[in-house]
Amino acid sequence: MRKADINHDIVMPYSWLLNASSCPSRIEAQNLSRVSEFYLMGLSEDPDLQPIIFGLLLSMYLVAVLGNLLIILAVSSDSHLHTPMYFFLSNLSLADIGFISTTVPKMLVNIQTHSRAISYVGCLTQMSLFLIFGCVDAMLLTVMAYDRFVAICKPLHYHVIMNPRLCGLLVLVSFFFGLLESQLHDLVVLQFPYSKSVEIADFFCDPSHIFSLSCSDPLTKNIIMCLVGAIYGVLTLSGIFFSYYKVVSSILRIPSSGGRYKAFSTCGSHLAVVGLFYGTGSGVYFSSEESSVTRKGAVASVMYTVVTPMLNPFIYSLNNRDIRGALRRLRRRTV
Repeated sequence: MRKADINHDIVMPYSWLLNASSCPSRIEAQNLSRVSEFYLMGLSEDPDLQPIIFGLLLSMYLVAVLGNLLIILAVSSDSHLHTPMYFFLSNLSLADIGFISTTVPKMLVNIQTHSRAISYVGCLTQMSLFLIFGCVDAMLLTVMAYDRFVAICKPLHYHVIMNPRLCGLLVLVSFFFGLLESQLHDLVVLQFPYSKSVEIADFFCDPSHIFSLSCSDPLTKNIIMCLVGAIYGVLTLSGIFFSYYKVVSSILRIPSSGGRYKAFSTCGSHLAVVGLFYGTGSGVYFSSEESSVTRKGAVASVMYTVVTPMLNPFIYSLNNRDIRGALRRLRRRTV
């Protein structure tokens, strides 16, 4: 397969729907060995920009990990924050650490070693972890929306409904759906018939690019994409929209403006994180055809793979009096 054909196959995340004929036939595929490694195009080929990109990514990575670790330490060390909302927040921070650690360290190593290659097993592992933590992020955001729904719409039954057993079960279900989505993608990627290295127009093994290169049965792809779409998109977004529809309806019935403001303020941080996560993610996956075959798509991927996990702790800490107080108490105890 020519290089031009390879680049054409990664034009759009779901370009396989239109390019099924570019895959080898079943007889030809039997004579090909599995792809041995991939080449990550990265963010830039300019040698002068590599130190700047390295420093910027390293700084953002350290800030993201430190910020999310502080959230976890603040919640675990302060008894005032041992509530369902902050339990879910600490798990979201843990998922964000895993999410950003899946992609950025490999990018930093590639810059330092001046190598763009990643092995087949390494790429598959990176893609699997990326899908797991990404899906856990989406599921936890949905669970947190449900938590706000119960707290505002059914305040008298909040502690009965959101009991520790249910909270732990919801977190386990989130990780289960992440693992399920990852395994569904792996089933398709394992069907690669190519015998040469493949270029990926990103700085990590983006599942959409990897998936578009697969030459498995189109019906299998359709089934898996429907399942993944149902889990990752329809299920999570429907849950968030339904929860906040009920929340807004309840808040508008509050007679005092002060009560409405207080109720809205408890949802502000979560809504900001939801908008940042889904806004940047959808912006990448629905980008134009031109940006998907150039490094514009890779630069856009930085927004939801690096910037979003980095900003989440700031959004919750700057707009949350309880978190700020817990961080101050944690700092005093440390000093």
